[in-house]
Amino acid sequence: MKKLIILFLPFLLLTACVDSLDDYNVDTKRPSTAPPVTLFSNALKGLADTLTSPNVNVNNYRLYTQQWTTTTYLDEPRYNVTARIIPESFWRGLYKGVISDLNESRRLINADALMTQATKDVQLAQIEVVEVMTWAALVNTFGNIPYSESMNPENPLPKYDDAKTVYDAILARLDAALPKLESKGTPFGGGDLLYKGNIPQWVKFGNSLKLKLAMIIADSDPDKAKKMVAEAAPKVFTSNSDKAAFPYISTPPNYNPIAQNLNALYTSRQDFIPSATIVTPMNDLNDPRRPFFFTTLEGKYVGGQYGFLNTYSSFSHISDKVIDPAFEGLLLDYSEVEFLLAEAVERDFITGSAAEHYNKAVTASITYWGGTAAEAAAYLAQPKVAYERAGATWKEKIGFQKWIALYNRGWESWVEWRRLDYPKLSPPSGGNVPAGLAIPVRMIYPIIEQTLNGANRSSAADAIGGDLATTKLWWDKF
Repeated sequence: MKKLIILFLPFLLLTACVDSLDDYNVDTKRPSTAPPVTLFSNALKGLADTLTSPNVNVNNYRLYTQQWTTTTYLDEPRYNVTARIIPESFWRGLYKGVISDLNESRRLINADALMTQATKDVQLAQIEVVEVMTWAALVNTFGNIPYSESMNPENPLPKYDDAKTVYDAILARLDAALPKLESKGTPFGGGDLLYKGNIPQWVKFGNSLKLKLAMIIADSDPDKAKKMVAEAAPKVFTSNSDKAAFPYISTPPNYNPIAQNLNALYTSRQDFIPSATIVTPMNDLNDPRRPFFFTTLEGKYVGGQYGFLNTYSSFSHISDKVIDPAFEGLLLDYSEVEFLLAEAVERDFITGSAAEHYNKAVTASITYWGGTAAEAAAYLAQPKVAYERAGATWKEKIGFQKWIALYNRGWESWVEWRRLDYPKLSPPSGGNVPAGLAIPVRMIYPIIEQTLNGANRSSAADAIGGDLATTKLWWDKF
């Protein structure tokens, strides 16, 4: 009997603390549930990763705006969007990698019976601001998208909603969320990787986003845009310290995805170099941002020929600053806001001096990257930069300088290039370049949608005039 007790006692003690043997099969490193703040943090990273990545399977907008070019592979700078899964990766990165996490975070908050209403309001408002930004990225990339019926596991075939209808809906959601940021509840804190729970900064971020989204529809719905701009303008970013930036760290998997694709610590590939399209005019203007954008070759900044083969060792490279694993991923910054305010003045949406906002925008960009205020002043004094003489129209002046300021933010640069139509970019031509190339003005729907949701995808394509990269979106009037 004593031997039997000794034999079974360890087993009894081992099982006494669990309800069933299934409890032994719990993987502590892969939890089945997560708190709302963790889901919120992961969504922020998903948004930053998708918009920041230079991976040719995800995000080629630095190539479309000709800030970068390639050395070996020419499909991307020659606008082949079907050779890889580019549309699917961008689509999935935002739907699955961001919106699904935000929806689950929202569900958990709403289901929490112990949380005060004020705390629910402020955390749900933070979620809304990020989700609105994500929906805007989707609708301004593809046009009509699944929205009202999306993210419902019981409906695997969601309809595609009209792009303008979606846009109006997310603007209304943003307007409803902004007052709730100041509900006096407890915001997401440590898991808020943008502002660490600093609500005044969230108010500035939300209103800066409102300004940005309003200006996108300035040509298609000027009355609505004017009203929203006037409401947002007094509450937007006022310095570089206000920026919405994701804080990458130096180690995988939370490092900047640019490093993953360009830094020699993580890859031996040499696929990307700066394009002469941007390097040459920056050289002409002696732009003080060049050492922060590019490396030198024998003391000079040399860009590669866009859309053609380039020998990596014969040209400048992307700077060490940009490929630093811990370099932050910008979602929205002060320079961008000041350019928008300059444009708003030119459109008579607000009063003020367009030149003053333009000067602040250029100065903010130069000092953000590491230049000095004195360098910015000297740069702005040049005839080709000074607002009064820099171009024939305000769109040309603002569009060109904003294109430089949005370097390394390819998707945003692509949106602004489509909207302002400056700088004037041309597709590669000559040599063995296929005839009829055109820079994409939208991204086609993921090819897999033809199989998984074919009827709705086909209806959406018909509604916008064809699922083509040359089909303009509803707000792109010129």
